[in-house]
Amino acid sequence: MTIDAVVKVGGSLLASGGLPSLLTTLGELARPRRLVVVPGGGPFADAVRRACSLHDPGASAAHWMAILAMDQHAHLLAGLQPAARLVTGPDEVARVLAEGLLPVLCPFRWLRAVDPLPHGWHVTSDSIAAWVAARLSARRLALLKSLEGVPGTSGDVVAEAPLRAATLAGIVDEYFERALEPGVECWVLSGREPQRLAELLREGRTRGTRLG
Repeated sequence: MTIDAVVKVGGSLLASGGLPSLLTTLGELARPRRLVVVPGGGPFADAVRRACSLHDPGASAAHWMAILAMDQHAHLLAGLQPAARLVTGPDEVARVLAEGLLPVLCPFRWLRAVDPLPHGWHVTSDSIAAWVAARLSARRLALLKSLEGVPGTSGDVVAEAPLRAATLAGIVDEYFERALEPGVECWVLSGREPQRLAELLREGRTRGTRLG
């Protein structure tokens, strides 16, 4: 199974008025392309952080609570896009793709079964999306966020930035450099401009930041 792109939908986009347009675009792109959506934690993960700051359950409990927050976001996204289907692992991804639909990953069951990542707030949904991209043999990982890209790298068409710069700028988490495997092309794009994702898939480049 070869995936054209794993698309991580950042939780910050929930507060964006452009979310319906993004989901419409993802539904349209899913027909000619093989895409898999990985949700961020967004306000659901923020609630976990607040709860854990008041009553610390330990790193492992917080880790699984935060991943369950991603599952909640997945249910929301799938409920807003008729072409979307919730999936919990690679077998379900393959089945939904074969139907020409858009898989939206609830990652808890898959990650709980294999437990591949360290437990801590330095591992976020970005690293989880990178891990998923590698497991699914995706050509690209597109991180859709509420920002344009890595500060200082904006350009008319495309900019490039080292992974370290993205980490230091807080664009991706501290573990991301290790989670992103060689051969997976990674981009940071504005999720408020969904046509950029369409252009990337069509042309191989767009206005955004390619990490490398």
